Amino acid sequence: MNPEDFEKFLKDFLAGNGGDAAELAAAAGLPNDPELISKMVSQLQAALGNPGVMDGSVNWNLASDQARELARQGAVGVTDESRRLIKDALSIGELWLNQATSISTLTSEPKLLTRELWVADAMPLFEALSSPVADRMGEALAQNLTENAPEELTAILGNAGGMVRSTGGAMFAMQLGQAIGKMSEEVLTGGDIGLPIFSDQRVAFVPQNLATFIEGLEIKPDQAYIYLGVREMAHTRLFKHSKWLRESIVGQISKYASEIKFDSDRINEIAADFSATNAEELKRALETGAFIAARSPEQQHALDLIETQLALIEGWVDVVTEDATKLLPKAAAISEAVRRRRATGGPAEKTFGTIIGLELRPRKLREAAAMWRRIGDELGQEVRDGLWDHPDLLPSEQDIADPTELIARLGNTQVSDDDFDQALRDLLGE
Repeated sequence: MNPEDFEKFLKDFLAGNGGDAAELAAAAGLPNDPELISKMVSQLQAALGNPGVMDGSVNWNLASDQARELARQGAVGVTDESRRLIKDALSIGELWLNQATSISTLTSEPKLLTRELWVADAMPLFEALSSPVADRMGEALAQNLTENAPEELTAILGNAGGMVRSTGGAMFAMQLGQAIGKMSEEVLTGGDIGLPIFSDQRVAFVPQNLATFIEGLEIKPDQAYIYLGVREMAHTRLFKHSKWLRESIVGQISKYASEIKFDSDRINEIAADFSATNAEELKRALETGAFIAARSPEQQHALDLIETQLALIEGWVDVVTEDATKLLPKAAAISEAVRRRRATGGPAEKTFGTIIGLELRPRKLREAAAMWRRIGDELGQEVRDGLWDHPDLLPSEQDIADPTELIARLGNTQVSDDDFDQALRDLLGE
């Protein structure tokens, strides 16, 4: 939007004459929905009447409303048949999983979610992950508009600074709402995005999406339900056992995101001639993270640590699931379908990529699985699973690349423990 257009838009808006809010809605990724646009306008006008209403923070109600509205489209409820299939699969999968890991079983009942309920349960996690970027996006856009606005608008912008920041933050939040709403059509389980949506760990499924995915496999449904049920239970067991794990990753991602810099030149380039005819360009920039500046070496190092930890989780789940489902005739085919789904851009990649450019690189994921396989084969599942007892015990990126030294160190520890136990028995005359 050029300065003259922006001046007219803001003056009309401040005067209560509306302004072209449809342009802003289009840029934020909203459909041409009068009700949603009306909500956005009402909130911005409320801010003008009471500056304390909007202090520049993101209004997450807009993101949640947008996501839930999309989730309701084409959604169906949980059927009795879905309940039966999942219950039967979990009964068998739980027994098999007990043989594949020393991490203890779960006690809570599984949760079966509609798409809309998944959005409601997942929203707090996405808010925690993306708040730092959303806040900084609002600040960056407000600074850009203030610095490039005509001189006669300076006073107006100064009085409405909170509104301008909130507008930028709202655009980001509504774009995230669009992404989460679309994800609700894809996610299969509670841990499908790479992190569990619940802080109090429990197994969860979205039966409508699960049934659609399984239909496309051309495999007997009971085998697919067992395999996917085992994966979800393994993921949930891990986070239940390592109570520090979820908070650790969310904290790392939030810290990294809070230090992201934005490319002011890119913002200027799009803002200079923003209009209804090129609103799609701003939408794409928000979707793809094009406003985010190149990472510094320190940021790249922090991102590598996050990706390593996520790869350790997914690699462990892959190995444990493979061991637990070795009696399933079609386990390999289902596993390959899951890998293809992940490699072609599953929910985790799309969401993290949109928020902060975080991706699980397939190479690191495969190497992490190979490392867990070697540790389990050479030292046993108890030693392998014991590495999740404390964050300081987790393998490093170097260990993933070549676990030889780690295995030797763990082996020596085991020998020392055995020698101590034998010496104690000798002392006691046993």
